[in-house]
Amino acid sequence: MKSPKKDKRKIKQKLLHKYRLVILNEDTFEERLSFQLSKLNVIILSAISGLLLVTGTALLIAFTPIREYIPGYSSTALKNKATRLTLTVDSLTTVVNKNSAYFQSIRNMLIGEVDSLDMKQAYTLQETKSIDPDTINMSASQQDSILRAKVEQEDKYSLLERATFNTNFTLFPPVSGRISDVYDAEEKHFAVDIVTEKNEPVKATLDGTVIFAEWTVETGYVVIIEHNLGLISVYKHNSSLLKSQGDLVTAGEAIAVVGDTGEFSYGPHLHFELWVDGYPVNPSDYINFE
Repeated sequence: MKSPKKDKRKIKQKLLHKYRLVILNEDTFEERLSFQLSKLNVIILSAISGLLLVTGTALLIAFTPIREYIPGYSSTALKNKATRLTLTVDSLTTVVNKNSAYFQSIRNMLIGEVDSLDMKQAYTLQETKSIDPDTINMSASQQDSILRAKVEQEDKYSLLERATFNTNFTLFPPVSGRISDVYDAEEKHFAVDIVTEKNEPVKATLDGTVIFAEWTVETGYVVIIEHNLGLISVYKHNSSLLKSQGDLVTAGEAIAVVGDTGEFSYGPHLHFELWVDGYPVNPSDYINFE
């Protein structure tokens, strides 16, 4: 029986046994090249060559355009196009959301609704807990006093008052007449109704662009004008329209004719609204209609 040591010695001898690789000229048998090799050298050289080949192939695929021809890899142009499309879709989504909010505000102006809840409704939706007032420090801190003074100074004038006094222009009265129904937010009447003579011209209160000029069943012929500073003016119950959507108008320019159209009309008058950033304001605070 052979011992393990002898077997290992024989294997080692085979691996280290020297061989000569000779390259001869076939015609003259002249020796051109010769190499002294062993089986161990051949195995090591083969392993190193295979490792270099695998590494080189991986680097070639990873850092050169050749990878685009290998199934499973996407091309650089395709990735760039997909990135551009993703950014475009994101931008379009933002634009659509803005337009949806804008159209919703126009819809609110047409039907006289405001999305936000009033303070009383908002508080009824919240759970309230009893609080002992004796445990609360009601004195204002120095930082709170500074903040309150700053807010009071900023809120001294409304947006429309700043627009009127700081930019040297005023809101032009659309018609002259008697106010028959005043602005009342609690009753959801976000306008003033001005009784005047039929067929009187309705004038633009400020420079702007007509964004709506159509007939509605409830309010008859309606004109909506978009101005600067987020201001929008609304004119309802007209007998006819003098402007179309997209027209540019100047303050005091005739845009419609006073009438008595729509299911909600009760006689010749103008239903006039002012909206700032999607919220209604009282037109009588900024315009003298009489």
